[in-house]
Amino acid sequence: MPTNEKSREIIYVVDDDEAVRDSLSWLLESNGYFVKCFGSAERFLQTVIGNEREVTSCAILDVRMPGMSGLELQEHLLAESIPMPIAFITGHGDVTMAVSTMKKGAIDFIEKPFNENELHTLVEKMLVQARSSYKNANLQKNNQNLLSKLTSRERQVLERIVAGRLNKQIADDLTISIKTVEAHRANIMEKLNVNTVADLLRLALSEKTS
Repeated sequence: MPTNEKSREIIYVVDDDEAVRDSLSWLLESNGYFVKCFGSAERFLQTVIGNEREVTSCAILDVRMPGMSGLELQEHLLAESIPMPIAFITGHGDVTMAVSTMKKGAIDFIEKPFNENELHTLVEKMLVQARSSYKNANLQKNNQNLLSKLTSRERQVLERIVAGRLNKQIADDLTISIKTVEAHRANIMEKLNVNTVADLLRLALSEKTS
């Protein structure tokens, strides 16, 4: 039976072979997954890019397709920093090529014909990573939205707080009074919706690692 969690997640299948798309779709949907199929990488990008962070998802891509290949699609997703785990469908002669994709972040690859248990295990593995990746991406987006509310002066104060500067040192750095620094600190805490310096540092540092 599909769960509510699965119903909010999408498994994308990108393959130019209609029979392969139908087979994968049937196997996955019979296990309760929501599946969207595309016959080309180009069509996938036109439909998905821009909405890829709205819902937790992963993708199963054919290695060889007319036009943009699965390998080229992987490069595109990497370049756009899209947090979508991917796996590849490979034929007999593509295993070496598929292994190279894993070095670029692909979760795994599956060989034709498909084994239902292996496919289910792979998809669950991808979704575990997807949930974590999308959660982190959404958290960073939220943090960036909060940080964008700061004025340029508040940014300057925040940078010095993160650097470990004391109020008096920040006041000297910016040629302002200690009371003004304290006022800026209070505004920063309120705008960023944090109650402790530890939370403030965690939020500020997340921007530097995003």
